[in-house]
Amino acid sequence: MTTDFIFGIRPVEEVLQSGKEIDKLLIQKGIQNNAIAKLAEQCRQVNIPVVQVPEEKLRRITRKNHQGVICFLSAVTFASLDNIISETYAAGQLPLVIALDRVTDVRNVGAIARSADCAGAQALILPERGGARLGGDAFKASAGALSYLPVCRERSLRGALHFLQSNGLQVVACTEKGDTDIYAVDFTAPTVILMGSEEDGISPELLSLTNVKASIPMVGHISSLNVSVAAGICLFEALRQRQGKHS
Repeated sequence: MTTDFIFGIRPVEEVLQSGKEIDKLLIQKGIQNNAIAKLAEQCRQVNIPVVQVPEEKLRRITRKNHQGVICFLSAVTFASLDNIISETYAAGQLPLVIALDRVTDVRNVGAIARSADCAGAQALILPERGGARLGGDAFKASAGALSYLPVCRERSLRGALHFLQSNGLQVVACTEKGDTDIYAVDFTAPTVILMGSEEDGISPELLSLTNVKASIPMVGHISSLNVSVAAGICLFEALRQRQGKHS
C-alpha cells in the first residue's frame, strides 16, 4: 500500500481525531513540547508506533516547518460520487459539491478543501489526471479538512458533470468569462461549483457543459483572483443563501 505523510502539530491532531489509520508517528528526539507529548500518548493508547528520531531525519523527509512531528498514514481513500449524492438526498439535504479542473497547486487544493468543509459542502471532486497530489502539503493547507471532507477522484470530469446534472445539480462555473454576477446565482438549488486551472481557467470542453457561467465582480487594478480565494467566495455565498432560506 502506498503511504503518505503529514507534518505539523495541528494537522496531526486533526488526523488523529478523524480516526484515519496511521502507520507510525515520528517525533524529534529531545524536543520538549506538551502538544507533541500529548500526540505521542494518544498514539500509544491506540497502538500506533511512536519513534523518536534526530531532527536530520525529519528534515530529510520534508524541508517544510514540521514543528518536530511527522506521521505516516495510508493514502487517501476516495469516496464514491454516486454514494455521496444519494446519501445527501436521502438525508434530506441539498447537494453542494465543488469540482476542480486541473488545479495543480497543492496549497490551493488544501485551502479549497478547508473552505468547502467550513461552508458545508458534501464533497470535493478531483480529476484522476492533471490535478494536484493529495500529500502532506495539501493536508497542511487544508488544516485537517481533508480528513473529513469526502474526496471523489473521477476519471472524467466531463462524465462526472453529466452525472451530477442527471441527478438534479446545476453546474456553476466560476470564470472571468461569466455573464452572470456570482451574487445573482441561485445557490439554494442543488449545485456543483466548477473552478479552473491557475494558468488558463476552466477548459472550453467543460465550460460548454455548465448551466451558469458566473463571475465575481471586481473594481481594483487586478483582473483575477487566486483560485482558492475565488472558490471561498462562491462557497460562502452558497452558505449565506442557504442559511437565509431556512432562517
